Amino acid sequence: MPTLPGSTRPKPTLLSLGHGYSARRLARDLVAEGWRVIGTTRSAEKAEALRGEGVEPLVWPPEAAGEDAGGEDAGAAIRPALEAASHLLISAGPDAQGDPVLRAAGAEIAARAEGFDWVGYLSTTGVYGDRGGAWIDETATRAPSTRRGTWRMAAEDAWLALHRDHGLPVHLFRLAGIYGPGRGPFEKVRRGTARRVVKPGQVFSRIHVDDIAAVLRASMARPAPGRAYNVCDDAPAPPQDVIAEAARLLGLPVPPEIAFEDAEMTPMARSFYAESKRTSNARIREELGVDLRHPDYRSGLRSLLDEAG
Repeated sequence: MPTLPGSTRPKPTLLSLGHGYSARRLARDLVAEGWRVIGTTRSAEKAEALRGEGVEPLVWPPEAAGEDAGGEDAGAAIRPALEAASHLLISAGPDAQGDPVLRAAGAEIAARAEGFDWVGYLSTTGVYGDRGGAWIDETATRAPSTRRGTWRMAAEDAWLALHRDHGLPVHLFRLAGIYGPGRGPFEKVRRGTARRVVKPGQVFSRIHVDDIAAVLRASMARPAPGRAYNVCDDAPAPPQDVIAEAARLLGLPVPPEIAFEDAEMTPMARSFYAESKRTSNARIREELGVDLRHPDYRSGLRSLLDEAG
């Protein structure tokens, strides 16, 4: 069985906490290579879907399965999976009360911190806040300008504290706007519901889910505990350009522009226009040797269309 550098186990095991979109893409590669992957979910229905992907599902925390369990019991319930894991990936998002994984199982994770070969925490470039379209890299001061970004920064600090105080080999991955199968603009363009909302100067970075998986695998092979990585492509762009490219690829009319001030949007949708920045990916290239499969949104969109037939 394949064993990554630093692993003493004959069969490396990933425990994925909050096994969502990006984690499922990573698991596809790892399962194919002979890894054992355990993925947590809060839904019994999703658990069956994970089983079909070769992932061992674990409905966790226990209250998600209808059990009467508090934080201590939640930690006990995850302990066997933690003891089996050589690698740990955290995808669950934080809330106003902090990181849900640390609330439920922080003590158990800290107790076996040195037993992991690698720990990855999926964060967001939102921790940098608004930079007025300027280029930034991982040395930039974090200055979130949204509530979600502030929660993410606090969660990063909490995980880094486990690295500092207990030797947990934590790596931070600050993801740009994620797209991929099932998360592209094509359906809205086909239905005629896509909008090209224009806010002058608005620009941000993106990343295809295939490249997220590639970055995580590269980090697993070259651990550098305490390190943070921006996970983004080479071509930050205004959101209206992506919609226009999707329409062009489909051979459909490009939706008209709508001024940001005139657009009707939910508070969540409007918050995505609160920040403008160009995020550098030099570190994943230079330190992890990553060669992006989709270096820009044009390549990524073409791939999505080809895969969909």
